[in-house]
Amino acid sequence: MAEADVPQPAAAAAEDEQPDAAEECGRKRRRKRRKSKAATGHLGTNGDDLGDVSKLMEQQTLEEKEGEEDGGEEDVEDADNVAGKKKKKKKKKKGPKVQTDPPSVPICDLYPNDAFPFGEECEYPPSQDGRSAAWRCSSKEKRVMDKANEEIWNDFRQAAEAHRQVRQYIRSWVQPGMSMIDICERLENCSRTLIKENGLNAGLAFPTGCSLNNCAAHYTPNAGDPTVLQYDDVCKIDFGTHINGRIIDCAFTITFNPKYDRLLEAVKDATDTGIKCAGIDVRLCDVGESIQEVMESYEVEIDGKTYQVKPIRNLNGHSIGQYQIHGGKTVPIVKGGEATRMEECEVYAIETFGSTGKGVVHDDMECSHYMKNFDVGHVPIRLPRAKHILNVVNENFGTLAFCRRWLDRLGESKYLMALKNLCDLGIIDPYPPLCDAKGSYTAQFEHTILLRPTCKEVVSRGDDY
Repeated sequence: MAEADVPQPAAAAAEDEQPDAAEECGRKRRRKRRKSKAATGHLGTNGDDLGDVSKLMEQQTLEEKEGEEDGGEEDVEDADNVAGKKKKKKKKKKGPKVQTDPPSVPICDLYPNDAFPFGEECEYPPSQDGRSAAWRCSSKEKRVMDKANEEIWNDFRQAAEAHRQVRQYIRSWVQPGMSMIDICERLENCSRTLIKENGLNAGLAFPTGCSLNNCAAHYTPNAGDPTVLQYDDVCKIDFGTHINGRIIDCAFTITFNPKYDRLLEAVKDATDTGIKCAGIDVRLCDVGESIQEVMESYEVEIDGKTYQVKPIRNLNGHSIGQYQIHGGKTVPIVKGGEATRMEECEVYAIETFGSTGKGVVHDDMECSHYMKNFDVGHVPIRLPRAKHILNVVNENFGTLAFCRRWLDRLGESKYLMALKNLCDLGIIDPYPPLCDAKGSYTAQFEHTILLRPTCKEVVSRGDDY
């Protein structure tokens, strides 16, 4: 049986809980009082002013909210800045390219907007009646005509800039003791790179001439030629570049012995005189007479002997056509030439040759230069090998000049008989080296000029000459 004393402990516990709850409520009241006292004490002596307290509390809460918003905006801005930096890194544009040393960047990549450097722009010489040609620069009609040919002029300027950079590179390393083959191949490789060779659209206009001493023109070494450049040599570097058949024909002379300086000065002065005299409606014979007068005014002393510098009378400057190095008109370097006049929009190679010899050149040595006849029609060819060589020439050179080394470079061999057959048929013309008397020295300087409607532009002019 159970006893009646079992519920008594629960009643005792309930009695104990009641004073605990009362004590806890008292504690809460005391805490509230302390907080209110602390708040009023912090606010100052006017703690009983509940209106002021409530205003200050509201202001404090507003400031806290504004601080949180400002912090959020700063975080957003920081995040945007970081994201922007990342985007800039992704979209970072490279600066304009600069040429390397040795040159390896094509000219078209250095000037991506096709704004190639201009040559030296000159006013045309006065007409025979003394009238100035300055009106061409201000004539609206001439400016429109000039603008219409801008694409052509730009092709010339691109090829000229390649020529300038290549010859600057050449001068930095050519020295006695180098083989002529090595010099030519290094020059041509650099030219191919800078002009960005592309079949018949861009490339070399003719083989590199490196004629020595009494040899004035059209010498380039064939395979196996052991010729080495010497300290006492006078070397004419004549090479060309082209864009879309717009040819830059430009040459200069390299010497190491200062005894030839006067010879080079005479020829350079004569070339500059020819350029100065050239212009629209100028007679070619008048240009030649001016060149001869200047060149023959010089004397040069070599090894104790004095020579009058003579112009080589059977070498000439010439007009230049598209894919045609010799355009049909010749610019003599002595008096008595043709009375034909230069015309607007024509292009000319003004070149002069000075010699300490007889002033006349003749064919000599082994032939290396060849060029397809520009005006040749259909000629039947019997030899299969000759047909093949002609196809190679048409595909790679067209009517531009070439040399044996370039055929070797294309993998051709045993082609001499076929090449001779094409020459005999008149399809291809040989251009053997041209030499003055043995023991003499010859020098050459040459520039390409554009007879634009508004002015004359020496497009190949550079800081060197």
